[in-house]
Amino acid sequence: MNGPSFPADCGGESAAGGTKEKRPPRRRDKGVMEIELKYRIPGEDVAERIWEDSLFSEIEEEGSREEIELHAVYYDTQDMDLANNAIAYRVRKEGDRHIATLKWKGKSEDGLHVREELTVPVQSGEPDISIFMESDIGDELDELLRDRELKELMRTDIHRRRFRIDTGGGIFEISVDIGQVSAQGKTSPIREVEAELFSGETEELIEIGRRLKDVYGLEPENTSKYEKGIRIIRGE
Repeated sequence: MNGPSFPADCGGESAAGGTKEKRPPRRRDKGVMEIELKYRIPGEDVAERIWEDSLFSEIEEEGSREEIELHAVYYDTQDMDLANNAIAYRVRKEGDRHIATLKWKGKSEDGLHVREELTVPVQSGEPDISIFMESDIGDELDELLRDRELKELMRTDIHRRRFRIDTGGGIFEISVDIGQVSAQGKTSPIREVEAELFSGETEELIEIGRRLKDVYGLEPENTSKYEKGIRIIRGE
């Protein structure tokens, strides 16, 4: 298992099932545990194969396929107080909606990413982390930030193609992401496939990932989009 890592990105649904668009968190609310597998896609031709192939056609949920543009801005203080404590805060435009997300306690091994998160619909892309202050992590945020100004740290621009599958034992989302992460005038490409657990067992998610890996010759991706941006900033 890797050491403490930066929180990874997630899709639009929760790993525990259902949507993430919940009411603002109350005091003592805990983050949803998000669980997903990530694999690097070696080329756009392979991305097309994954999207067009019939590997999961027999269990694909009818009408679940969609393509969406995801534009996210990650915010932090001038001294990167959040990043230095393995906390990520972003506001992402998903189609016509804005979604604020807080992620922490991330870890990854063999492409399996597990982290806690809270997600709340918001009215605009402007940063307002106060919506998370009444959550389980609110006291830690208050201690770290102490009214410090939040500034743009990085951004991601992703074209996502996704569909859901229902195995009978669980529901999962397959996403093909192509785009880039940008920070300090530099960019790093993003080309990956994610399999996210909505409901069911992690063991079945791992089996879905094994099928993707074997059929398309994929390699596990342990570095999240966010961490790729952090590496740009730190010159790694």
